[in-house]
Amino acid sequence: MRNTNRYQVNKANSLWQIYQTVSFWKVMKNFIVIQLARYTPFLAMKNWLYRTFLRMGVGGQTAFALMVMPDVMFPEKITVGSNSIIGYNTTILAHEYLIKEYRIGKVVIGDEVMIGANSTILPGVTIGDRAIVSAGTLVHKDVPAGAFVGGNPMRLIYTKEEMEKRMQGDADA
Repeated sequence: MRNTNRYQVNKANSLWQIYQTVSFWKVMKNFIVIQLARYTPFLAMKNWLYRTFLRMGVGGQTAFALMVMPDVMFPEKITVGSNSIIGYNTTILAHEYLIKEYRIGKVVIGDEVMIGANSTILPGVTIGDRAIVSAGTLVHKDVPAGAFVGGNPMRLIYTKEEMEKRMQGDADA
């Protein structure tokens, strides 16, 4: 199970109660900053916007590709390590609004992680150092360090040890 905090709601679905969980002005500010960052081609500027205005943890030399969409409501719950790549049009969520409850959870992406284009990362997930997430993956559970995962639903393709053997075999060839 993902590591999220769950909050029950009583009346209408949880999205109707959104501004009881997060400030309207915070969402507006975050939306504007995210839209600027999504379209800017300058990686250092994106990282500065994310760190300064959204309070995301972003390591050095991390690259957010064009159109990456961090969580607009709780971006401060997202941490990305150093020298990682977040692929084109990837969505990183730290919240889920459901019918009878909403959930909020941290997303931790390690160092030297590669996330392929059009992936979605759900709240409460940790992706270990040097993991690879193939394009179009729905990351719905933790990814071990050094693993290669992909698909929808996500599945383990290679463990760290299998990846090291493959890399060693390629180097010997």
